[in-house]
Amino acid sequence: MQHVAQTYKDHTGAIWKLGMPLILSNLAQFAIHITDTVMLGWYDVTALAASTIAGTLFFVIFIVGAGFAQAVTPLVASAAEQNDEVQVRRVTRMGLWLSIFYGLVVTIPFFWAEEILIAIGQDAEVSRLAHIYLQIVIWQMVPALIVMTFKSFLAALEHTAIILWATIGTAVLNVFINYALIFGNWGMPELGILGAAIASLTVTLITVLLLVIYIMQVLPQFELFKNFWRSDSEILKRVFMLGWPIGVTSLAEGGLFSASAIMVGWIGPIELAAHGIAIQLASLTFMVHIGFSQAATVRAGRALGRRDEISLRRGGIAAIGMSAVYAVITSLIFLAMPETLVSLFIDPNEPERANLLRIGASLVMVAALFQLVDGLQVLALGLLRGVQDTTVPMVMATISYWVIGLPVSYLLAFTLGFGAVGLWLGLVIGLAIAAILLSWRFWGRSVKIAPQVLAQ
Repeated sequence: MQHVAQTYKDHTGAIWKLGMPLILSNLAQFAIHITDTVMLGWYDVTALAASTIAGTLFFVIFIVGAGFAQAVTPLVASAAEQNDEVQVRRVTRMGLWLSIFYGLVVTIPFFWAEEILIAIGQDAEVSRLAHIYLQIVIWQMVPALIVMTFKSFLAALEHTAIILWATIGTAVLNVFINYALIFGNWGMPELGILGAAIASLTVTLITVLLLVIYIMQVLPQFELFKNFWRSDSEILKRVFMLGWPIGVTSLAEGGLFSASAIMVGWIGPIELAAHGIAIQLASLTFMVHIGFSQAATVRAGRALGRRDEISLRRGGIAAIGMSAVYAVITSLIFLAMPETLVSLFIDPNEPERANLLRIGASLVMVAALFQLVDGLQVLALGLLRGVQDTTVPMVMATISYWVIGLPVSYLLAFTLGFGAVGLWLGLVIGLAIAAILLSWRFWGRSVKIAPQVLAQ
């Protein structure tokens, strides 16, 4: 058992120490996505479009399975706080089992990716290239889910530095492999989109190897791979029941933004391009909130393991406060220089530059509101996951996103004629409702440890 934080200053320091490597690793992971987009954009616009649609399809499938990996964090954190090394191993092993099984099953439809994409109305050439890309990337699904499980295990034990350095290292390596294989540099064949797929698979496999070596050398006491094939139905069920709502919640939120992109596309191509820029900016800042949320999950899980309701409350307040301060700062930046931020994404010679700047700046100003409500709702989700409360939050989040947020977006954008700005305001309203409901759930019920102990 580690030193227990007592004061708000202690909790703030603990969250900062745990959260900063997670935040930086999230930003490094985001950088991999950006470099893939930029380098394929330099190579060929059609290849970029194909990788975008293929990547979206992959991510939607992946994010559901990642729920099982994320379920490992609170369960391991709670067990580790009780010095129960056997339970840590059991939970992580069954998390790996579920991740591997899910990954193998969902790869099957990808073999017919071209036919599926054409059936949903995608361009034939884009579908062909996306199929080529996915025939390599499908083999990334299982190792990517394994990486997620390892990261959850390591984060729960507060070994976050290795997560940061492994992500930074593979982000840099991804650039070099892309440069060699996409464009045919350094004597390598010019493979275009196929080269990008090979790069993605390679860096994921290397990440698996790095984390396995670290776990075996630095954390041998957990014997994570001992009797790996031994089944454990009790823990398997527990990880499954905690993990599937996390996956569905992530899918609901990710699907909300995918649906919003489709709806903005109904308005016009300029609005869609401006939407894409604003989403990139909002996603970049959101990586920090995710890091705080991940840290909050670990801290809450450890407090639950100690049956320490006071620390759970103080840690929750500290995490939310840190996220809120960051949200205010980024909101002020978005409000102070929206056109400057948008201009970073637009070619100075772009004929539609003025319209893109005007529409993009207005969306970035609405994105300032995103910082507050999106940060609060993801922090509440992190705290709820820490105390192993995921099913009711899934329902709350899904209703907020899809029953409230999306219809209000449509109403404001199309019925009332506010266009893309109205659509974004609807999203803000949906996220705000989620933040309120999830916060009420945590502070009104889930923060009370005694009833949870009796339930267990």
